[in-house]
Amino acid sequence: MNPCGNDKEKKAIRLLLVDDEKGYLDVLSNRLSRRLIHPVKAYSGTQAIQILRKQDFDVVVLDLKMEDMDGIEVLKVIKRMVPDLPVILLTGHGSQTAAKEGILAGAFDFLTKPCELVELMEKIKEAHEHHQKLAENFNLLDVDKD
Repeated sequence: MNPCGNDKEKKAIRLLLVDDEKGYLDVLSNRLSRRLIHPVKAYSGTQAIQILRKQDFDVVVLDLKMEDMDGIEVLKVIKRMVPDLPVILLTGHGSQTAAKEGILAGAFDFLTKPCELVELMEKIKEAHEHHQKLAENFNLLDVDKD
């Protein structure tokens, strides 16, 4: 690890993408992977939880409306598993109430689907920076205990 911290800036963001619309998810994943993001796709809430048990992520992008599990249910499970992991919700038009419920359940933020790639990238980077600052603060607290 580089003591100057430059490795953090160049490291790809580990992103869990969760959406049951396979075509949409595949295209989005492909576009994000060209922008210093390492996306892992989950085509259902159940699959997302299984993946999260095996891998660490910096950010999750989660669709609210899915066949197997509601996005709010998945969000609540994620928050129990990894409380500080930022989750960005994707909502369809007219799902503002559900998005607000998601924020109350611990989501980092939400975007209306379909969203512009630039807007999604900005939100992912913002969530990642927030996650890194939290991790650094916890590391400083651990150092102070020594």
